[in-house]
Amino acid sequence: MKQICIYPKEVAILLGKSLTTAQTLVRTIKDVHGKDKHQALTIREFCEYMGLPFSDVFNMINKVKVGTEVA
Repeated sequence: MKQICIYPKEVAILLGKSLTTAQTLVRTIKDVHGKDKHQALTIREFCEYMGLPFSDVFNMINKVKVGTEVA
């Protein structure tokens, strides 16, 4: 099963930011989407906010090899 949520540690790695900065960004995106603390942030919500291609981020997080497309 593929992961559909993104967490601050992964955001920090993807963006090359500190964990604290990534946590703040995740909280900001959750606020924009009206989510509570206990609700997870999806990769799609993150990508839409950041203007990043969903398939690239999804594949990086799920360690999908290049050339394999996500549906």
